[in-house]
Amino acid sequence: MPLVAIVGRPNVGKSTFFNRMTEARQSIVDDEPGVTRDRVYGTAEWSGKVFSIVDTGGFVSNSEDRFEAAIREQVHLAIDEADALLFVVDVTTGITDLDQELAEVLRRTDKPVFTLANKADNDERRWEASAFYQLGIGDVYPISSINGMGTGDLLDAVVKSFPEEQRKDEEDRTRIAIIGRPNTGKSSLTNALLGEERSIVTEISGTTRDSIDSVLKYHGREIVLVDTAGLRKRARITENIEFYAHLRTQRAIETCDVAILLLDATEGLQAQDIRVLTQAEGLKKALVIGINKWDLIEKETNTSRDFERDILGRLKTLDYIPIVTLSAVTRQRIGKILDKAIEVEQNRHVRISTRRLNEVMRPAIERHNPALYRGQRVKIKYMTQVRQAPPVFNFFCNFPQGIREPYRRYLENQIRKAYGFEGVPLTLVFKSK
Repeated sequence: MPLVAIVGRPNVGKSTFFNRMTEARQSIVDDEPGVTRDRVYGTAEWSGKVFSIVDTGGFVSNSEDRFEAAIREQVHLAIDEADALLFVVDVTTGITDLDQELAEVLRRTDKPVFTLANKADNDERRWEASAFYQLGIGDVYPISSINGMGTGDLLDAVVKSFPEEQRKDEEDRTRIAIIGRPNTGKSSLTNALLGEERSIVTEISGTTRDSIDSVLKYHGREIVLVDTAGLRKRARITENIEFYAHLRTQRAIETCDVAILLLDATEGLQAQDIRVLTQAEGLKKALVIGINKWDLIEKETNTSRDFERDILGRLKTLDYIPIVTLSAVTRQRIGKILDKAIEVEQNRHVRISTRRLNEVMRPAIERHNPALYRGQRVKIKYMTQVRQAPPVFNFFCNFPQGIREPYRRYLENQIRKAYGFEGVPLTLVFKSK
C-alpha cells in the first residue's frame, strides 16, 4: 500500500488529523505539544484506494534545540519512506520559524507534498490559509481536523498522486519475506541462501534497519528474498529510525507472497510471534515457521516432534502452518525451508472444481449439520471456489448469519483434510442463494 506521512511542528493537530483519517483514536490528543509519545500508524481508505498513514508525532525532550532536531529527523525519515507527505500547519498562529525550516527541507524532495492549513473551521480562517502559499510548497488546503471540513478535496488530490500500481515485472518470481523478532538469525539465513554477505550480521539485535530485496535463482526459478528488520513490541521502539524499520517490516509482509517467521530454537514461540503470524494470516499470505539455531539444541529421539507439537498446540487455529528446523550457521536444512516456502506458495494457487468440492463437502455437512438459527435449520445448498491466490470459497445457504465460528472452522478443516492447503489461509464466505 502507498504510505502517507503526516509531518509538522508540535501542536498543529497532526494526531487529530490522523485519528480522523483512520477513524480511530489511536493517537493521544492534547493541547500540550509533544504528547504523542509513541509514533503510530494505521490504514485509511478514500475513493476505493487503501493506504497506510503515519503520525510522526512523539517528541519528549525538554530541550528546545533537541526538540527541533527530533522533528527534523522525523521529517527526513518520512521523506525517505513515504509516497506522499502531509505538512500540517496552524492557521491560527500563522507561519512560524519552525514551519519555514520544515518547508525548506520539504521543498528539496521530489515526493508530493500537501500543505494542510489546519483549524480553518470558519470562513475567516479559510481566507487566512492563503498566507501559507509563502512557504512555496504547492497548493494549500484549508481543513479542520476536528470536524473534517476540507478533507475531501485534500484526499482527492492525495490519492491521485499515488504512483500507478506497477505490474510485476517479476510476475513469475515468488516474494519471500523473512520476518521475526530481533536476533533470530534472519540476516544469517538470507546470507546462507544467497551464498554471500548480502546483509550485515552481528550479535547485536536490530542491526538490520532496512528491508533488503535480493533475487535468488533456485532450481531454475527466480525468488525475491526480503530480509527485514526485527519486529519488536511498539512500546519498545524508542528510536525514530527503529520505528521506520518496524514499519518497513509491516510493508514487507503486505507485499510478499510467503512469510517465513523465523524463531530462535533456544527461546521458542513468543506472544509477539503469534501476533505477527495472525497479522500475516489476515493479509492472506502463505506461511512457514522456521526454527533457527537448531544446532544449539540438545537432541533426543523425539525432540523435533515434541518441539513442533508444542508450537502447534499454542497456535490453535494457525496449526496448518508447516514447521522446519534449521541452522543458518551450519546451513542445515536451509534448502528445505526454501522448498517448503515454494510449496506453500503453490498451494495458494490450487483451484478445486465445484463438482469435486461439493462431492467432498456435502457428506461432511450431512455428518455434522450447522446449529439451528432462531429455531430454524440452516441448509447449505452448494459451495464453489471463486478465487485462488489466496483461495476464497463461497457457501450458499438460507441463513448465512446462522453460520457460527466453530462451524466455519469445521468446514475449513474438512477442506484442508481433503485438499491440503498447507500453510495457506482460507477464506470462507457465506451467502444467500
